[in-house]
Amino acid sequence: MKHVKKWSLLLVIVLLVSSGSPASAAFWNVTGERMIHDPSMIKEGSAWYVFGTGEANKNGIRVLRSDNGTNWYATPVIFPTPLAWWKNYVPNHESNQWAPDISYYNGRYWMYYSVSSFGTNTSLIGLLSTHSISSGQWRDDGLVIRSTGSNNYNAIDGDLVIDANGEPWLSFGSFWSGIKLTKLDKNTMKPTGSIYSIASRPNTPNNPIEAPNITYRNGYYYLFVSFDRCCQGVDSTYKIAYGRSKSITGPYLDKNGVDMMKGGGTILDAGNSQWKGPGHQDVYNNNIIIRHAYDALNNGMPTMLINDLYWDSQGWPTY
Repeated sequence: MKHVKKWSLLLVIVLLVSSGSPASAAFWNVTGERMIHDPSMIKEGSAWYVFGTGEANKNGIRVLRSDNGTNWYATPVIFPTPLAWWKNYVPNHESNQWAPDISYYNGRYWMYYSVSSFGTNTSLIGLLSTHSISSGQWRDDGLVIRSTGSNNYNAIDGDLVIDANGEPWLSFGSFWSGIKLTKLDKNTMKPTGSIYSIASRPNTPNNPIEAPNITYRNGYYYLFVSFDRCCQGVDSTYKIAYGRSKSITGPYLDKNGVDMMKGGGTILDAGNSQWKGPGHQDVYNNNIIIRHAYDALNNGMPTMLINDLYWDSQGWPTY
């Protein structure tokens, strides 16, 4: 019996190591530098990278790296100096850049990022790309989409998704009329036409919905969003919600069948006594989810949280 237990334990260890996850439980026990907002994660070779909103009143996109997925450290920011063309579209933009999204597609890494002025929809989504993150050599691919006070949407929080046919799309949006989606050209990685509306909260004051993230799995597109308000420390009310659709353009329905254009959305994570306001989630490889939350035990520090993501027998996401 002891030998059976020994080999069972060994099998568990082998499975955990071979999974590529640096943690043996759903909640990754990460150490080192964890301060970040709006994280997006990717792995290149054996190195993990997380890109996030830069620190307030400081230039640049924040970059964290880990060589084992467990211990993280800060590396130089992207955009230590603002790009001159941003002011053509957002004259009074914040010094830090927001909500980067990193993805690998057609042999390149693509990073969508936001430049805006807080509380307005005078905003833009820009694009960088590189053949190798570790090289540190990013190509400025310019403007992707913009919004002004005359638009009913906010061009921030861009997130790349590849559909079942290998075609790229970009979801984006924050408050105003909600979450949008547009198809991209495979060569330029920029919009080719229509803007679709895929999620909104029309019966909630100010329509507090943002940070879309879409992933495709087993015939469904899953739309994750953040409800309510970020960036107020332990008073933040952010929470993660989701729905799914057979079509990338919707309709996205929650577990109760409510359309996300009508305020639907099943709550995945609303935080707990320590982790307040979890949100701006990013799903990686359909089995990892990263987001930030405010640590009530550490002066409300915005902190990177990573979990293994599971799927129940009905195909719904769960921790």
